Formats: sequence, C-alpha cells, structure tokens
Amino acid sequence: MQAREADVAIIGAGSAGLSAWHAAHKHADNVVLIEGGKFGTTCARVGCMPSKLLIAAADAAHHARDAGGFGVRTGPVEVDGRAVMTRLKQERDGFVGHVLESMKRIDEADRIEGHARFEDPHTLIVDDRLRLKARTIVIATGSRTHWPKLFEAAGDRLIVNDDVFAWDELPQSVAVFGPGIIGLELGQALHRLGVRVRIFGKRGSLGPFRDQALHDYADRTFNEEFYVDPEAKVEAIERDGDGVIITFLERHTGKRLTERFEYLLAATGRRPNVDRLGLENAGLALNDAGVPCYNRFTMQCRNVDDSASHVFIAGDANQELPLLHEATTQGRIAGDNAGRYPEKRAGLRSTPLSIVFTDPQMATIGQNRALLEQRLGGCECIAVGEATFDNQGRARVLRRNRGLIRLYAEHGSGQFLGGELFGPQMEHIAHLLAWSLEQRAGVNQMLEMPFYHPVLEEGLRSALRDLSANLQQGPAIVERCMEHGPGD
Repeated sequence: MQAREADVAIIGAGSAGLSAWHAAHKHADNVVLIEGGKFGTTCARVGCMPSKLLIAAADAAHHARDAGGFGVRTGPVEVDGRAVMTRLKQERDGFVGHVLESMKRIDEADRIEGHARFEDPHTLIVDDRLRLKARTIVIATGSRTHWPKLFEAAGDRLIVNDDVFAWDELPQSVAVFGPGIIGLELGQALHRLGVRVRIFGKRGSLGPFRDQALHDYADRTFNEEFYVDPEAKVEAIERDGDGVIITFLERHTGKRLTERFEYLLAATGRRPNVDRLGLENAGLALNDAGVPCYNRFTMQCRNVDDSASHVFIAGDANQELPLLHEATTQGRIAGDNAGRYPEKRAGLRSTPLSIVFTDPQMATIGQNRALLEQRLGGCECIAVGEATFDNQGRARVLRRNRGLIRLYAEHGSGQFLGGELFGPQMEHIAHLLAWSLEQRAGVNQMLEMPFYHPVLEEGLRSALRDLSANLQQGPAIVERCMEHGPGD
C-alpha cells in the first residue's frame, strides 16, 4: 500500500469540497482532494442545473398552451420529449464541463480518485491502495436519495432524480413520492411536458412551507393543475411487467384507485454520505443520525470527549441545509479553518434563503414562524403581514395572479424577521427580502425603498404595509416580550 502525507485532506469534490480546497490552499500548500465518484458537482450533474433545464422546457410548453388567454392563437402544442432531453443533456454537459475546467487549477497529483475511510483520527485509507496521513481533514461527501422499504416492491421501476436526467425520451406516466422541493419541481415539470403524474406525500408537508396559510393556499393551487396529496393513503405498490401498480385512496373522493405507472420516482429526502467513512475510527461525537456533531460557525467537529477536533464538515454531509450556496459557504469556512489550524475563525453564515422553482414559485427567508416564536418568547412578540396576488395589477397583466405572501416582524423594534412566499417570480422578491434581513432592516425602512409601477414588487409593498399596520412598537412591548419564555 502506498503512503502519503498532507496538510489538509478533503473528502468529496462537490461544491463544498471544491470551496474548501480553494480556502485551505490559501494557508497550506499540501492540500489533497479525494473523490469517490465522478468529478463534477451534484448541482451541475443531477441537481440544480438539469432540473432547471427540464423546468424551462415545461414552462415553455405551458405558456404556449396558455397563449390563448391573451388572444394569441398558436395551434396544438406538441412536446418532442427526445428533443427536450437532448437539449437538457447538452446544456448539462456544458455546466459539468465548466466545473471540470475549473478543477484544472488543482494539480493532478492532488486529485485522488477513490473511496476514503478513517483508519484513525489522522489517517485515511483510499480504496485499500493508499494510506494518507493528514494534519486536518474536511468531510464534504454530500448526500444521496433514500426511500422507505415499501418502494423496493417497484423493482427496477424505482428511480431517483438522477435517473430522470439520463432519460433519452420522456415516459408516459410517473408516480412521484415526496411533495418536497425535488418532487414538486420535477412532478410539475413532467406534467407540463405531457407526462401523467400523481404526487403522493405522507406527513402532510408541502415544499418548504411551515406557515399553514401558505401550505393550504399552495395545496389548492397545485391541485388545480395536477394531483398532489400531501397525506396520501397508499395501500400497495406492485411491480407489473414494465411498470408499477399503485393502489391508493383518492384524496377528493375517498375512492380506492389502482393505477399503473411506468416509474415510481422517489423524492422522499436525502441522507448524508457518512456511513462508509469509518467514523467510529475518527474519535468524533455523532448525533442520532450518525452525523458528526459540529459548530455551525467554524464547521469544526467535536470529539467524543467533547474536545475540539481537527476534523471539519461541510455541505450536505452535515444534513443542515442541502443548498448549493450553503455548501459553498460552509466549504469556505471549513477549508479556511482546516488550512489555518489550530487557529480558527468563526465564519459568516448568511440569512437562510430557499427557493423552489415551481409555478407559482415557493420561497422562504429567515427562520420559520414556529422557530421565531420559540426564539423570541411566544407569538405575542411577532407581527404578521400578508398580501395576495389574486388581484395584484402586474400579476393580472401576466395572467399569473395566484399567490400569497406572509411576512414576520418583531413587535417593539419593528425589525423584519423573515417570511414565506408563494407567487409569480418569487425568486427575485425573495432576494430583496433576504438582503433586507441580512442588513437587519426595519419594516418602515423597507417601505421607504422605491417601488416602480406596475411591477410584482408592489405585492411585496402591500404585504409590508399590512405588516407595518399590525406592528405594536415601543419599548414597553419589547420589555413584555422579554418577560415571556419559550412556550408561554
């Protein structure tokens, strides 16, 4: 077995790992990057970019069908599934190529292919051919899809989102399990491209929403276009010929239905890729899910004796926020601290921001209302403002007048705290709100910003006005809120 030493070893060459390598290399010359799969990030290969390519094609088909509402006659809309997938793969390969091109900045000798596992806290074994000793180690191994055992009855008809982007042609039908971000995005896109789709959930959740009003509004809106049941009662899944048969109770009628689909798409969540790392040999404290315990501001792991470890963790591997911008930020913090170890610095964690590219789009900014109430000491400390897009001027012009905004602020200080959004082009409004929250802006300060007419942002102004009207401001309110504890 070969032997080698390094200042910093980074396990995983995805978004977090690459960010960690560049940050660590500023402080240490001998930094190695270990990848057990294909080089090229999850985002570029099977995540953000190919899914948005599929959604873009779906939206084009949808808007073409909807053109008649503007008095524009286009004739029957035909979707060439093979052409859709061909463009998707071509563009996807271009994005992957850009990632691979950027990796050329890393010396080939410092890019190691193979699966790494801990032999001891400072030693990694790579494919039983290399023993690598490192002063510090960054775990950036990402995550993978997981599903309930029930789904395995579908056999080779069981697929995950990675498999969708390998299709040469679109199927006739797909049953999607999981109405989260991935399930809703892919499910709606496939529906708009002419695929028969049903989306099944289990625990009642819908996308990222925690505010019940947003959840219910989105549920009604999506069901006007395609079938979504966040609390589905699925009785059986069976493999049948070249398809899968699903027996379930139809949510609107309660009737027992048995339907056949070409595929069962599992979008029921992801699990961190830490189970093959031999963490039992690393001396790390683990949580109930088997993930290392860590400080989210330094990304430094804790040892079993509660001392600070020389091991850091970043990206989807830590199961905190499975988003590319978060992985990049965490990787930069982890790499910086691994490179300068034993010195360490707290990194800047940006405002939580999540966007779902459905239509209407879904977005969340900051912490959800339940967490805010717990943090601030009860619901009496939080004001809520809302506005719908049902009659909003610009939305009606675009014939996209469905949506609801709910915003939160603190009584007393008037500081904006976050919100949940459902409506047209919320990706842009979500950024405005995230920037405002990052700058700790007050609601009245936000209302002083310029708003053009007619734009969708006027819907945001309506919600801010409602929020401002509901605010109780003054030091007495702040003192009263501080007297309450969580759960009061």
